[in-house]
Amino acid sequence: MSERLVNVDRETPMLLPVDLREWVPEDDLVHFVISAVETMNLPALTVNQRGSGSRQYPPRMMLALVIYCYANGLMSSRRIERATYRDLGVRYLTGDTHPDHDTICAFRRENGYVIKQAFLELLRLARQMGLLTVGTVSVDGTHIKANASKHKSLRYDRAGELERLLLKDIEELLARAEKSDNESSGDEQKLPGEIARREALLEKMRWARAELENRAKSGQEPLQDKKGSGEKGSGPTSGASASGKPEASQQINLTDADSALMRKSRRDSYEQAYNAQAVVDVGDSRLILGTDVLRTPSDANQLSAAVCSVDKSLGRVQRLLADGGYVNAEAIEEVGQTVDLYIAITHEDNSHRRYDYRPPKDSPAKKVTDPRLVAMREKVTGEEGKRIYAQRACTVEPVFGTVKAALGLRQFLMRGLQRVRIEWDLACLAYNTRRLWGLSRA
Repeated sequence: MSERLVNVDRETPMLLPVDLREWVPEDDLVHFVISAVETMNLPALTVNQRGSGSRQYPPRMMLALVIYCYANGLMSSRRIERATYRDLGVRYLTGDTHPDHDTICAFRRENGYVIKQAFLELLRLARQMGLLTVGTVSVDGTHIKANASKHKSLRYDRAGELERLLLKDIEELLARAEKSDNESSGDEQKLPGEIARREALLEKMRWARAELENRAKSGQEPLQDKKGSGEKGSGPTSGASASGKPEASQQINLTDADSALMRKSRRDSYEQAYNAQAVVDVGDSRLILGTDVLRTPSDANQLSAAVCSVDKSLGRVQRLLADGGYVNAEAIEEVGQTVDLYIAITHEDNSHRRYDYRPPKDSPAKKVTDPRLVAMREKVTGEEGKRIYAQRACTVEPVFGTVKAALGLRQFLMRGLQRVRIEWDLACLAYNTRRLWGLSRA
């Protein structure tokens, strides 16, 4: 008996028009995204009101496109453009239209406020569906690599040295150029380019020093972990000397000045990164309720910001769980007046910082003397405190794991704090969309 194979015919065209609805399952995420975006009460999205130029893509379709693609791990504008041709769900969402990567990137960049509002509208939808009740939340931060190399970071003192060397080089090249003009030598073709290149580098050095000086004068925390000690910036003047000038060791990245040199978790290595914050519902929803992105490695001053990031229309935060990175006696006293706090008190040994409420065995622990921290330690280490605090690790940590592993956000694509915040909000919106879609089907 001969083999029976399916006939694969690539030559004969389809005789009837294609109905994309038949190719996308009814329970696909794309239907949920389209419906959710259509029901959102959003402000005006950025469009060309004059109507000049080429026809524009509908803003809500563009918003649904980036949400759906982010939820499926497609974050590059070029990969999203390619998906409009290759992915059936994306092709159905766009109605078989194909926005190019420039259009996608511009939409994402120019509609940060709308993305933030869509994030809130989705949470309100979850509340209307009875899937979200704000009460106990957990907060944490995670370092996500910036779109910049750590090798492009420059110290304040090194920038000064390079500035002096470049000035000297420029003077020598100008002297050579003058001599070349007098002698009509063959170097006159190369010298203008060499001078221009050094002048551009000189401007970068001057800008770097000026930026670090402005940060020191404004009292900002240093944007990198202190290498070797494992300590983090602890105050507004920790990166400046008594004279208001930056310390010689302070650094700035020439590719993305807002990013910071941050220590990788439990490893003595560093990367150029941002500190992405998330406030997560401890209830069954496990939805992200609030977001932020910090330029500094430290979480110590973020308790109040974490509470404020949860919109009041969703409900009042009654209890907040946080690890030892958020330990700050003044913040605990202030926020603790309105919110029931459970914060692990940090203990140190000689090698690394631990974020739990038990000191490492056989190692000297940092003694806690502040009565506010002593009271918090006793609260968390009690039987009831242990039971409540144990919910933190199983709520916020899996969220970061999903965003990084499933959605694929291990590095930001955009540069600059404001644009990175848009990207983080979009990633969290995509996570919430997938989560809410899954809960609605359960």
